[in-house]
Amino acid sequence: MRASATDLIAPRRTTHAVVVAGVTVGGGAPVVVQSMTNTDTADIDKTTAQIAALARAGSELVRITVDRDEAAKAVPHIRDRLLKRGVRVPIVGDFHYNGHTLLADNPAAAEALDKYRINPGNVGFKDKKDRQFAAIVDTALRWKKPVRIGVNWGSLDQELLTRLMDENAKSPSPKDARAVMHEAIVQSALISAARAEQLGLTANDIILSAKVSAVQDLVAVYNLLASRADYALHVGLTEAGMGSKGIVASTAGIGLLLQAGIGDTIRVSLTPEPGGDRTQEVRVAQEILQSMGLRSFMPIVTACPGCGRTTSTVFQELASNVQTMIRERMPEWRTRYPGVETLNFAVMGCIVNGPGESKHADIGISLPGTGEAPAAPVFIDGKKVTTLRGTNIAAEFQQLVEDYIERRFGNGSPVGLTEPVAATEQEVQSA
Repeated sequence: MRASATDLIAPRRTTHAVVVAGVTVGGGAPVVVQSMTNTDTADIDKTTAQIAALARAGSELVRITVDRDEAAKAVPHIRDRLLKRGVRVPIVGDFHYNGHTLLADNPAAAEALDKYRINPGNVGFKDKKDRQFAAIVDTALRWKKPVRIGVNWGSLDQELLTRLMDENAKSPSPKDARAVMHEAIVQSALISAARAEQLGLTANDIILSAKVSAVQDLVAVYNLLASRADYALHVGLTEAGMGSKGIVASTAGIGLLLQAGIGDTIRVSLTPEPGGDRTQEVRVAQEILQSMGLRSFMPIVTACPGCGRTTSTVFQELASNVQTMIRERMPEWRTRYPGVETLNFAVMGCIVNGPGESKHADIGISLPGTGEAPAAPVFIDGKKVTTLRGTNIAAEFQQLVEDYIERRFGNGSPVGLTEPVAATEQEVQSA
């Protein structure tokens, strides 16, 4: 018997469950997708709009920057506007340097946020560090909020790193500097988590992250962290980069960790193109999880890459149009048609693999390649149901997709457009 995709993945690491305004992270819950805004949080209109867009795209947690008093004062207004829109995504406050002051001076923000992010590398320095860390934890306890203790190699606790470097230099078998840095990142997270528990938080209130910028460092650090503690883990590169570089690096790093059973929530930290769509990071995170068979977010479109048999761009345009339609329609489909995210569509370009791939899909179309008859057989649930011809094939197929979803997941009649007929290659060629 063929193994399923998830049978090939290491058993999910057992972690404590952390509930963030109704969203469970860890404890065996599905891996959660999160994102972060890049608007000025003090701009209530823009930040509300971007959070709503990220939530609509499927982000299950959204983090915002809280860096100054104006941003903190905006938080409750953003929360209220989102609720008026019917958007109930949990909001995480990202604090650096002055979080203790902002939370103390703005109790409405402390109450409105659903989780606080603390960076132990810049929560405070020298004698202020423990006091200011404790102040944020005290606020979390008062408002019953979970926290993420997020270590970042770019702002790593220098006192800790220096001490570990000095100890390593005196060791009879010293490690290389990279390994010492990994150890410093992990120790920073675990020391801070232990301190938070001493102050009153429980393991069910704490999520850890250990962010770096290189894939192999990410894998090494999280394997080390996972071997030493059972806190829920937030996984992702800290600065993945722009475009294909960021997507590939994030996919490689996050994918390797998920394959090892490590990771309870992920964020793909892409640098957006100028004027680019911030929701891309949500889609990439979803596609990582769906490609690995861990979760389903939207129907998959299988489309061939094209070759000399497919000199026409018709199948490329149709595949793109179907993908766009799915993305635009999913917010409504997700509500009206539970289960629609598990569907598989096929848009194929010629006779070689077209009929076979289309029959394996829930609904598929095999478009004519170079020199083939101008006809496009459509397959539903493995059977040929109709053949489309003419100049309106794309629009007709998209309508068939809509009709199929309504019949399968709505209250319509059983799926099937005509009396199902099994299609042989000979029939397709003669169509």
